[in-house]
Amino acid sequence: MKNHRKFLLSSISIAVLTLIGQAQAAGQEAAPAAAPSDAVQKEIQQVVVTGVASARGVRKLDSAFSITTASEEQLKQAAPISTADVMKLVPGAFAESTGGQSGANIQVRGFPSGSDSPFVSVQMQGNPLYPVSTLSFFEGSSAFRLDDTIERVEVLRGGPSTIFSSGQPGATMNFILKKGTDTPEGSVRFTTGTGELRRVDVFYGGKISDGWYGTIGGFYRNTHGVRDSGFPSDDGGQITATLTKKLDQGEATFYVRRTDDKNAFYTGVPLISSNGGHTISEFPGFDPLKGTLMSNEMRRFTIEAAPGKTLNYDLGDGRGLNSTVLGMEFDQNFNGWNVSNKFNHFDGKLNTIAMFTGNNPLSMADYNSAALATNGGTTATATYLDGTPVAANQQVVQAGLWAVEKKLKSFTDEIRVSKEWIQDNTLTVGGYFANYSSDDVWYLGNSHLMTAVPNARLINVTLDNGVIVSKNGTDGSVFYAPIASYDGSNTALFVANEWKVNDKIKIDGGVRRERQKLDATISNLATGDTDNNPLTVYNNNTSMPTGSNTALNRTDSATSFTLGGNYKLAKDMSVFARANMGHTFIAFDDLRNAGTQAKVDDRNFLPTPKIKQYEVGFKTAGQLYSAYINYFHTDFEGIAFQQILSNGTILNSVSGSKGDGVEVELAVRPIRDLSLSLSGNWQDSKYKDNPLTEGKLVQRQPKLQYRFTPTYRIPFGEGNSLKLYGTYTHVGDRWADQANLQYLPSYNTVDLGALFTIGEKIEIRLSGNNITNELGLTEGNSRLTTGGSGPINARPLFGRSWELSLAYRF
Repeated sequence: MKNHRKFLLSSISIAVLTLIGQAQAAGQEAAPAAAPSDAVQKEIQQVVVTGVASARGVRKLDSAFSITTASEEQLKQAAPISTADVMKLVPGAFAESTGGQSGANIQVRGFPSGSDSPFVSVQMQGNPLYPVSTLSFFEGSSAFRLDDTIERVEVLRGGPSTIFSSGQPGATMNFILKKGTDTPEGSVRFTTGTGELRRVDVFYGGKISDGWYGTIGGFYRNTHGVRDSGFPSDDGGQITATLTKKLDQGEATFYVRRTDDKNAFYTGVPLISSNGGHTISEFPGFDPLKGTLMSNEMRRFTIEAAPGKTLNYDLGDGRGLNSTVLGMEFDQNFNGWNVSNKFNHFDGKLNTIAMFTGNNPLSMADYNSAALATNGGTTATATYLDGTPVAANQQVVQAGLWAVEKKLKSFTDEIRVSKEWIQDNTLTVGGYFANYSSDDVWYLGNSHLMTAVPNARLINVTLDNGVIVSKNGTDGSVFYAPIASYDGSNTALFVANEWKVNDKIKIDGGVRRERQKLDATISNLATGDTDNNPLTVYNNNTSMPTGSNTALNRTDSATSFTLGGNYKLAKDMSVFARANMGHTFIAFDDLRNAGTQAKVDDRNFLPTPKIKQYEVGFKTAGQLYSAYINYFHTDFEGIAFQQILSNGTILNSVSGSKGDGVEVELAVRPIRDLSLSLSGNWQDSKYKDNPLTEGKLVQRQPKLQYRFTPTYRIPFGEGNSLKLYGTYTHVGDRWADQANLQYLPSYNTVDLGALFTIGEKIEIRLSGNNITNELGLTEGNSRLTTGGSGPINARPLFGRSWELSLAYRF
């Protein structure tokens, strides 16, 4: 750990000393430098539009906030395995994308969150796909798929994001679509790889007629995944189209995206923990890098929902996305008044049909002993579904096959009017409006008994007194089955002003006032026996709606502000400082968890979280090097946490946190065609305001993480070249839980890639992830509150995987 920290701090020190020398020489006469390469010139002139008052953006080097950008090529070189995995490019963020394409957990610097991504908003064209970043069984990255229609991504951390759009105080990930131009362009890309991957991406864009431009593109993909369950894990595709009209002093763009995709969701697998969790090793007979408990035997499962009511589900549907997004962005200048408007409509189903691991592994004999102690009898018989006996020393696990049906709809609109009201002062006034809903049907629990081996077999257990403990593998009832409908609305008004003091100094500030109203209708629940047979203990305590409902509602208001400034040290070098105060409102799930209107109204039980952030930073870009370095401080108050245990118990708590850290993005280009990049962060963030967790490290966030990426391009003449690249990633140790009981050790991974370009039309790319087969954990057993040594369930990295693609551009 100390060596990693020394390596990072030494790199930062060298970069800072170099940059100080450069700053001192900035005003002195110097010999003419070599002209920047095209890639460097693009970086120097790059304009960002996320978190900026003007719809036309500001140069990245002149922005007074922390923002990371990645072009289409940078995204492909990073080879993200999911949308959430894009966040590995962002210092200060930590994405746990080992669940597959959907259902990621994303942590933001010092912000306390246990799962999902409550402090990350996902946008397309500057519009939030869904106004709330996280609900139970939904987080924003699950509603977005990457393909060749994406031009770039901008990820804003803190800064002025508390004022604009949905007012996200954490991180905003904004994907920018390609638009048609006067020069037609198109591409076809074929990809194959690990897990019998078969994927095709297409794109075409160009001019339609005078002033009109369009694009269309998408993908289709089918694969069994790195963890082969025996059936296709990811299967589906999407299509996206844009239509742009150029105006005299502006433009309007319409877009539509249709996605129909299903993705397997992976939770923990059996592992051996020793040395207090500091050492993780393979569970006998289970490959933690490629194995999954899921199998064809359990793929199609049944839920006993009520007497006479059974429901059938398919694990192959996983955590899918079936959605349509319609949107428009408009920007026009009217005699010095700049008017912009952005809206979108989202309508989709994001169901979760997945396995969730429960208790830690144990022997069949120990399971039988526990069953006899609970249900009486003297002998237990365990057999596979085909009737053959299960050995007493066979290791077994319990995992719930859960079904959550979720229908989401939303409409968002943001309008801004800007005017230079006095010289060098531009005032922006705007409003943000959102309406959104969620209709939920849940069936949690439904525990199944299975062997602790890849592609597990289900187990039946009967006792000699007639008790049936497990039937067709089912050994537990549905323990939580709410039916709920939610509606929400947000209205926000904001004012921002940018003042250009002189050629070197810019100051900006803004205030936002927001109001949220939530309404919920939630079924009341009772437990019962679905077959009126006390001997079938696996379904005796099934959670079922009673037919009556509870109506809950709440209205909240809050104010946010931001104040920042930028000082130019040289043409392409600046420092900035910023302070902001933001908030998050409670969400639909908080109403349901509270259960009664009295608790909903109790601001101590359900507070409105408030966040204060401060940061200072340095930015520069040139032919030889680029650097983006900033220090941050966060102070968080009043966030409600929930944890659902394996037995259905729901734990609730309220905490805050405080943290400090440094983020870096460095690139050195010592010779032509060679680039050495380093990005990462160090932070020290701890809980406060709760005696149970006071002083504990914020869960699931490493103190130190970084990525080192060398890239070397070898030209062959006539437009041919070979680019070789790789990334060494270090993720420091973390705690899986708030109490710091489940230790997650540090890990290091190596990714490699090569891009062979033939002229301007043909590209061949080979990329490999985790080529050293590093066994690293991203999540402990979130269904338990204890840690320690012995057999455990935890979620590790995917093992070595490869992708090979062939692209033709025209």
